[in-house]
Amino acid sequence: MTKPQYEVVFEPTQEDLACIDRGLHEFNLECLGEQVIYNYHRVVILAKDQAGNVIGGVHGELCWDWLYIKALWVRRRHRGQGIGTRLLREIERAAVSKGFYKSHLETTDFQALGFYVKRGYEVFGELDGKPAGSTWYYVKRFLTEDRQGHPL
Repeated sequence: MTKPQYEVVFEPTQEDLACIDRGLHEFNLECLGEQVIYNYHRVVILAKDQAGNVIGGVHGELCWDWLYIKALWVRRRHRGQGIGTRLLREIERAAVSKGFYKSHLETTDFQALGFYVKRGYEVFGELDGKPAGSTWYYVKRFLTEDRQGHPL
C-alpha cells in the first residue's frame, strides 16, 4: 500500500466539500440507519419590510432530533422591535412542527448571548479566546413552551 498524499486547500470547491460530506453521510448511515439520517431538513425564516426587502432572517438545520440554528440576524435599524424574538420563535415552531423538540446554537459575548438567555436558552459550554478577547458560547433549549408557558 502506498502512502497517502495530503493537500491543503484554502478555497475548496463544492465538489471537494461534497466528497467529504458524502463519505461522512455513508458512515453515519451505517451507524444510525435510514430512519435517523433521512429526517433532515433545512429551514429559513425571513422578515421583510413593506417593500419586500429582507430586514432579518434565521436559518438552521433539523437533524438528529435537534434544531441547529446556524445564524439569526436583524438589520441594525430594525433591532429592538421584537423581530429577532419573532424569528427565533418561528424557527422553533417550524422545528416542533416536524417533531424536533430541542434547539442549540453558538454565539459570542459580543453578539447575542443575553438575547438567547432571556429567551430560555442555557449555556452548556464555553470556549475562551474565540475570537481573541471574547468567549464563544454553546447554548441549548428544550422547545416545549415559550418563556410565558405557552405551547410553541
